[in-house]
Amino acid sequence: MHDRSTPIARLALSFTAWTERWVPDAFIFALLATIVVFTAGLVATPSTLPQIVDAWGRSFWELIPFTMQMALVVITGHVLATSPPMERLIRHVAGWAHSPRGAVVLVTLFSLASSWINWGFSLIFSAMLARQVARKVTEVDYRALAAASFLGMGTIWAQGLSSSAALLMATPGALQPQVRDIVAHGGLVPGGLISFSHTIFLWQSYVAMAVETVVVVAVMYFATPAAGQGKTARDLGIDLDDCKGTADEQARSRHAVGSTPGTWFEHLRPLSWFVVILGGTYLYRYFSSASQPLNAINLNNLNFAFLLLGFLLHGTPSRLMRAMERATPAVWGVILQFPFYAGIAGIITATSLNEQLASVFVNLSNAATFPPLVAVYSALLGMFVPSAGSKWVIEAPYVMAAAHTLKVHVGWVVAAYDLGEALANLVQPFWMLPILGLFRLRARDIMGYTLVVFLALVPVVILLVLLLGMTLPYPL
Repeated sequence: MHDRSTPIARLALSFTAWTERWVPDAFIFALLATIVVFTAGLVATPSTLPQIVDAWGRSFWELIPFTMQMALVVITGHVLATSPPMERLIRHVAGWAHSPRGAVVLVTLFSLASSWINWGFSLIFSAMLARQVARKVTEVDYRALAAASFLGMGTIWAQGLSSSAALLMATPGALQPQVRDIVAHGGLVPGGLISFSHTIFLWQSYVAMAVETVVVVAVMYFATPAAGQGKTARDLGIDLDDCKGTADEQARSRHAVGSTPGTWFEHLRPLSWFVVILGGTYLYRYFSSASQPLNAINLNNLNFAFLLLGFLLHGTPSRLMRAMERATPAVWGVILQFPFYAGIAGIITATSLNEQLASVFVNLSNAATFPPLVAVYSALLGMFVPSAGSKWVIEAPYVMAAAHTLKVHVGWVVAAYDLGEALANLVQPFWMLPILGLFRLRARDIMGYTLVVFLALVPVVILLVLLLGMTLPYPL
């Protein structure tokens, strides 16, 4: 039986079909943005052509450490989600689903919760959970399950431990010195660093996440077709038993142990245990020596912790290496695009375009309306630049300058950016790509559901950012 699509779902499918035909890859937007900013610097500022060229070239490689850090967020998350203990957990959790709506709600909740921990982990973990649930609840709409597995990326992740903007603001050396100077504002914010206690650990951020969770779960509950009204995996011609690679790999791994001295070392568990003990001891000493352990969290030690968990859960160096190998294709876009965004940020700061853009924000808003404006702007720009970290590198100079002028809590500005940034992922398929292959689906197959969530969340996010922002003082 054909699924009875709502008018909004039909509109979403039509919009997706248009974007797939006419909208180019995200890398093209990075190139176009470079041309636009280069031209703006030449036309709207006193900077000369050689000065702009030099600013772009000097900044092009400044984000190499951050590029590697963001690549590791994806890789370590993938490694953790594909470990044998996680696969056993997924099979256990999938057994909790007994109806189509219950199945979709289950995957939605785990997608939201896991994305707070790490968005790379959430993408793979939730996709694997959705496929396992589809095997058990065979009458569930397979597209709804796939969409549910992605919803953490459209909501909670940007307010969690892997939030790109929050990590950038909390990690020394992750931003250019000139950007830190803007945030510091003459020493008002020491070192231009904003710790997690002023961003994702604010009680206002927790309230926002709780409200978003309730709204998203309710929307997906009512958007899921009843049994017989949707399209199951079988209806779509998808074989859910075609992913037995892990079991086969483990069998080959056991066979290989001891075949040569080299492979014997590759399967030697004490090598992994040594790394876990060494790294765990370091992290313990690092956080125990910090005056405020929660504020000591940054991108480097977060990635380090996930890598150590990968060693622990995979057990042997051989399994870890194969998991890393499977994860690396997902990061090519990050490696290619981030240097161009660094160059764009360099032009913006060197030509004082950041000051002119900041004045536009100041003229359009006041202390109360500035955070909602940032959220909306972040969502709109995110549809064309689908990378929270690189986009924040571009936006931070003028957004933070405007925040100081309007005397807005600078940590909440980061949170507002995050709330808006996540929304863009619901209508921009870039970050869906790593999991669509697992589902054997196309973006257009699931965007009807993600668009429904987007339409429900936009007014909620604007209201939350406005009201909660009014409870916070300046500057922190």
